[in-house]
Amino acid sequence: MTSSPNSPTSFSPRHPLHHHHRHADSQSSNPLLPTSAPPHVAHESTILLHTVEIECTDSPGVAVPPFSWKKLWKFTGPGFLMSVAFLDPGNLEGDLQSGAVAGYSLLWLLLWATLMGLLIQLLALRLGVATGRHLAEICREEYPYWAGVALWFMAELALVAADIQEVIGSAIAIKILSNGLLPLWAGVIITACDCFIFLFLENYGIRKLEAFFGVLITSMAISFAWMFVDAEPSGKDLLDGILIPRLYPETIPKAVGVIGCVITPYNVFLYSALVQSRKIDLKKRGRVQEALNYYTIESVAAVFVSFLINLFVTTVFAKGFYGMELANNLGLVNAGEYLERRYGGGALPILYIWGIGLLVAGQSSTITGTYAGQFIMGGFLDLPINKWLRSVITRSCAIVPTVAVAVVFNRSEEMFDDLNEWLNVVQALQIPFAVIPLLHLVADQHVMGSFVIGSTIERMSWCVAGIVIAINGYVLVDFFLSQVHGFIYGMLVCLVAASYTTFLVYLILRSTTLHRFHGFTFLH
Repeated sequence: MTSSPNSPTSFSPRHPLHHHHRHADSQSSNPLLPTSAPPHVAHESTILLHTVEIECTDSPGVAVPPFSWKKLWKFTGPGFLMSVAFLDPGNLEGDLQSGAVAGYSLLWLLLWATLMGLLIQLLALRLGVATGRHLAEICREEYPYWAGVALWFMAELALVAADIQEVIGSAIAIKILSNGLLPLWAGVIITACDCFIFLFLENYGIRKLEAFFGVLITSMAISFAWMFVDAEPSGKDLLDGILIPRLYPETIPKAVGVIGCVITPYNVFLYSALVQSRKIDLKKRGRVQEALNYYTIESVAAVFVSFLINLFVTTVFAKGFYGMELANNLGLVNAGEYLERRYGGGALPILYIWGIGLLVAGQSSTITGTYAGQFIMGGFLDLPINKWLRSVITRSCAIVPTVAVAVVFNRSEEMFDDLNEWLNVVQALQIPFAVIPLLHLVADQHVMGSFVIGSTIERMSWCVAGIVIAINGYVLVDFFLSQVHGFIYGMLVCLVAASYTTFLVYLILRSTTLHRFHGFTFLH
């Protein structure tokens, strides 16, 4: 992704008198970049205790240094933490259902959906690297107080919804691996302790945490690759599914589900923060561009690995269950059992291979969710809260309702399916409130300086955002038409929908129509 300092679509800088959050001194000394780190970063930096030293040189840093494998290794880590969002239990459930119902026919859509998600992630890392701040921080400074609080609420809601799914996915895996000895509620409690693993590893440096995730992702890849090899899929059918676009009426619901999983709202906030774990001199344009180049390479590699893992899962269930009557009844709970019946035992029964992969997916995604919660709360609210307390608060929001759900779920699997559907709807509702601010900010020259995106990238990004928002809108309308009954309930839903739409329109228009009125106090 190349920068375009003179892009015609870039927004004009705001008058400094109206932008009281900026730091004029540091900006005037560094015309290439928007600002240096804000002074309130002291208690934010306690989230990332140890930054990785990249270079110690007194050179002007105007030119981009030559490529170095050693330096690429130093930048490797954040992208793989980010890629976990493509591999959470919700995505795995979407993969297995897509394969069982649509066979190989939606693999092309999985590829393009992954590329769309990658584009959004590249914009998030660009924002974080070029500004030295993460998305939640900048939203707090760029938007009015009421809008910032609303965005924080939406981000937290999406985080809790995703966390519930991830925790339950881990609990299901623990139940499988313990042969049913540990009930779901016990698995939820065990998974709740992962935040302490995160805090423990973080005390030893961000590289230790990244290495831990490297082990988790490698374990996941090995588990699902093993399943893939055992299934012995047809190479010709696999290539046809990836290269030839096909969409049938009966596969449209699953196609919508594939696209709806490409963007996890909280992950957009997380990645813009993770890239700041490398110490970069923001006053040296060449060093910033170098960081963008290395992070882009790492992100592409990480997303490619996540694509392969999703491909493995989809293919295994396409080979084993496509065209069978039970295809529409497969989910995370019974998938392992049906895999065992279909593919049998072996040196390591496929049921346990599935359980290991699911456990790693659930554990890694819950840890990154905990991590994201630190930045979301700290960035939007700017509260000097100790990281332990902040972690406990963010975990409790998901663990308490999840324990209750797990206890009920032991008696009713249908209730879990309904809950999972509602949680997907909640996350779909929040996607615009992470993506739209991101797109506005990376196209704003006042925020990005010379690293503002060009018009071509901007149009592509808005097309991706439009596709995802439109598809999620279709899903939401269809869902509420089938679920909402009664006059009072319907009126309440209409009121919430009207408020939601109004806020969405405000965010879309803010940097165009509303931007010219920025000097009025009711906007800032």
